[in-house]
Amino acid sequence: MKIKSRNIIQFCTAGILLFSVAGCASNKPERGKKLIWSDEFNGTGLPDSSKWNYDVGGDGYGNEEAQFYTKNRLENARLENGNLVIEARKENWEKNKYTSARLLTKGKFSFQYGTVEVRAKLPKGRGTWPAIWMMSEKMKQWPDDGELDIMEHVGFNQGYVHASVHTKKYNHIQGTQKTDTMIVKDVSEKFHVYKADWTPEKIEVSIDGQKFFTYENKEKTYGSWPFDQPYFIILNLAVGGFWGGKEGIDDSIFPQKYYIDYVRVYQNK
Repeated sequence: MKIKSRNIIQFCTAGILLFSVAGCASNKPERGKKLIWSDEFNGTGLPDSSKWNYDVGGDGYGNEEAQFYTKNRLENARLENGNLVIEARKENWEKNKYTSARLLTKGKFSFQYGTVEVRAKLPKGRGTWPAIWMMSEKMKQWPDDGELDIMEHVGFNQGYVHASVHTKKYNHIQGTQKTDTMIVKDVSEKFHVYKADWTPEKIEVSIDGQKFFTYENKEKTYGSWPFDQPYFIILNLAVGGFWGGKEGIDDSIFPQKYYIDYVRVYQNK
């Protein structure tokens, strides 16, 4: 292990990158890139319906999640103090014991290649499972048509942030998913910038400018690289599930809030 005693502390071992930094958040535009879509989450009330749809219901894509995702419900998704707040609550709803929200741009905005940048502060506690991810606008079969997970964090493993891709050849069902991890110690105390750079050649994911995951288009097959098509963005806070609930759910932590300051999408000028 090698430690550098400055503002940034990092080491690489067993595929894990440790990164402890106050935020490094930037409001500067991406150099050489054009902003093509964004939501700064200013104002009050419900999220902008011209930009976001909701997934509604329980389970969550077969992930065995414990929450019910609601629609147009301020208690679970609202604009507040310049942020989108997705709140998971312990309450009975449609035969589920928790409520939360999953917002997605499907049908309203999708893009092919570019940079996605999300500034967010994550919830904390066993059973929470927030994510920033993307799927194909023309998704017919998972995982064949691909999934890009820019950020996942499971509360029983505080501070460990994961980025992954899932394809027909590489996915978690087979245990072959391509993934990597960065440790961000204050992930639930401060905002950090989660970014994915997506080109026809590769996908790179970084936190506060520190790259920690790269997936390259080496095999040139749809089974390994379905990422040459438009994708949409998903923001959600799950409760429990096959991964998030692996060590149970601590009911004493609720309600839990997931804060998103902005979502910005850039493409080359």
